[in-house]
Amino acid sequence: MENLYSQIIQAKRNNQKLLAILLDPDKIDLNTVAILISKIHQSPASHIFIGGSHVTTNILDELIVKIKQNCDLPIVLFPGNPSQISDKADAILFLSLISGRNPDFLIEHQVKAAPILKKTKLEVISTGYILIESGNETAVERVSKTKPLDRNNLDLALATAQAGEMLGNKLIYLEAGSGAKQAVPLEMIALVAQNIEIPLLVGGGIVDLQGIQNAYDSGADLVIIGTAFENNNNFFNV
Repeated sequence: MENLYSQIIQAKRNNQKLLAILLDPDKIDLNTVAILISKIHQSPASHIFIGGSHVTTNILDELIVKIKQNCDLPIVLFPGNPSQISDKADAILFLSLISGRNPDFLIEHQVKAAPILKKTKLEVISTGYILIESGNETAVERVSKTKPLDRNNLDLALATAQAGEMLGNKLIYLEAGSGAKQAVPLEMIALVAQNIEIPLLVGGGIVDLQGIQNAYDSGADLVIIGTAFENNNNFFNV
């Protein structure tokens, strides 16, 4: 498969918007994967992300194999910790939670993951992960024990994104969190998008197709849909 990051960069240059459906292994029944894939095929998804803040199931490898048997979309790991690594996927977002100051999520988990990743052929994509206040405590906040950035402090969000870019991150991910009450503010997306060169990912709290379009219009290069699709597999058939 062609380098996934190169594809994302090329899409950004062509102003081609991308969409990832995020699947949480804890919330998936392997017996219904075929139905799930059929729904994904009916969507405009360009990528499948797999992971969660606290995955407890051990079906990750089997789930990815089943998906690949029925779907050609690239599968990208979106891990909450090093236990969520599978060499069956195509790539991994190598996340650093740069909005927080918990060293475990800034570098410790990454140190533990590095020797594991070296033994795989996964494409490793360094990603600056920025948690944004969303009106309720999300799983990311609970697990990482970090506070999200104030949704009204646009300058801090921008400075954090720019710091991530300067540190060498290949992607910036603005995240409201799974099941967020409020999505990332559109003015924040716009400010960050206009002032970084690398692709911008946006997820959390997007509940309808208009929300996806609004994020695109504000400058997001790739939007992630998780909870809304989990709750309604016909999300895109409206």
